[in-house]
Amino acid sequence: MQSSTNEDWKNDRIASAHTGENPMVMAKMRSGFVAIGDTQFLPGYCVLLPFEEYSSLEELGFKQRSEFLLDMSLIGEAILKVCNARRVNYSIYGNTDAYLHAHVFPRYSWEPKERLPNPVWQYPIEKWLNSEYQYSDYDHREMRGELTNKIHLLMEHAY
Repeated sequence: MQSSTNEDWKNDRIASAHTGENPMVMAKMRSGFVAIGDTQFLPGYCVLLPFEEYSSLEELGFKQRSEFLLDMSLIGEAILKVCNARRVNYSIYGNTDAYLHAHVFPRYSWEPKERLPNPVWQYPIEKWLNSEYQYSDYDHREMRGELTNKIHLLMEHAY
């Protein structure tokens, strides 16, 4: 879906999710929007965006926190089942994009052995920026559709 040359939606991913202009959004969940990751060198990488900007998880009330963390885990479960990952890594930082959002990364047995014990962020910058690894409908549409379907199914059982 990233075929559009206009990428203004990247300036405010949450607002563009609300208006339907964020082409990476896969589903609306109880706590926010799940989006496919911009980069797919680890196929299935997703991001959970809350409905509005919060500076941290602790800014949410207990019910909202529970919903956010449950949604994050549902995304992870979908990734495990659809992508046959060996595990999932969950990351909440808010350093570069200074608002609450969660990265949900699949980890695979085929990754280089020296990478397996380390956080995904330690992969070389080329993995993050190389056009070969950027999301494209051509390469990732089927996986994205399967993930979206699995997330919807898990939401039906969880809520």
